[in-house]
Amino acid sequence: MSSFGFDKDFIIQEYGYDDDVPEDVRSQIENETGEELVDEYYEYVADGAIAWWRAEDGDVDDLADLFLDMKANLADDDAVCWLFVPGPSSEGHVSAHEIKEAAVTAGLQSSSSIAAGGWSGVRLLSSHARR
Repeated sequence: MSSFGFDKDFIIQEYGYDDDVPEDVRSQIENETGEELVDEYYEYVADGAIAWWRAEDGDVDDLADLFLDMKANLADDDAVCWLFVPGPSSEGHVSAHEIKEAAVTAGLQSSSSIAAGGWSGVRLLSSHARR
């Protein structure tokens, strides 16, 4: 598995965790940062965010709201966010078109994608970021 682009000591806020998420992906992020993931109720500044999203979690507007929530606690506009959705042939998959539409609404853009533990990960950056 590749690096997620998080630095050592980064605090990463996690949204949408449930028992269906691949623990190896979560562990890799924690190993990369040296910190445990914090949940969606974390009230302090975070250095990055990840989210787990399934089709049954809502529509494009709900996904855009999630992206806005993810951005709310971030330290700066250059922070990296990842959205993970079930893989293309899995139940609950969300199309790239829907992700892009929600991202644009929330002022984000997708920059790359990976396969991660049976899920697809999409890296999201602020539309103003220069990475």
